[in-house]
Amino acid sequence: TFKDTTMKQLTLIFSLIALFLSGCASSGTTPGTEVDETVEVDENVETGETVETVEVDETTFSEDEIFAEIEGFFGRGAEGIADVLNKVFSEQGRPNGYIKGDEAGGAFTIGLRYGRGRLQLKDGTQRNVYWSGPSIGLDIGGNAAKAFVLIYDLPDEQSLYQRFPGVDGSLYFVGGVGVNYNQAGGIRLAPIRFGVGWRQGINIGYMRISEKQTWNPF
Repeated sequence: TFKDTTMKQLTLIFSLIALFLSGCASSGTTPGTEVDETVEVDENVETGETVETVEVDETTFSEDEIFAEIEGFFGRGAEGIADVLNKVFSEQGRPNGYIKGDEAGGAFTIGLRYGRGRLQLKDGTQRNVYWSGPSIGLDIGGNAAKAFVLIYDLPDEQSLYQRFPGVDGSLYFVGGVGVNYNQAGGIRLAPIRFGVGWRQGINIGYMRISEKQTWNPF
């Protein structure tokens, strides 16, 4: 009959609607909702590991490199090496060159100092160099010493051959090892000395470095 046919059709329609709704529910979507299946991959995924990047300055010497050189040069008997070196590095930073040598001097109000050594730059340059210099002040005595001169901000070898006046109040002395600063323009020297003899007092002067040995301190 018409009534039975209509009921069957309605039953079929309701069944299809129920089936459709159950399918949407199981997929987690609702009718009319678009599903975006694009997956973005974060390339900066944290792995839980800490990676430290250490930049190595190839143009200057590290404190460990200088300490190894200076300890071998002065010997383990020189007390105060570490303290003096730590002070210089804390105040001046890393040098790009150094000189290892010997010097002798004396003073009676007016003093003189002469030395010679081997220049070593971080770029590999090696050269024999000489230095001399006068001083004046409340200074008396004589001494012979080993000198390890740290060089800072030297642009090229030729810039080293000039006069470097002393920096007032820069003397630092620990356990037989002393250091003071000399400066000309932006170039700084830190001569670290350890030696024998007797010389005491305060003075002002300069350190003149040259390619050839000379007895003229001026």
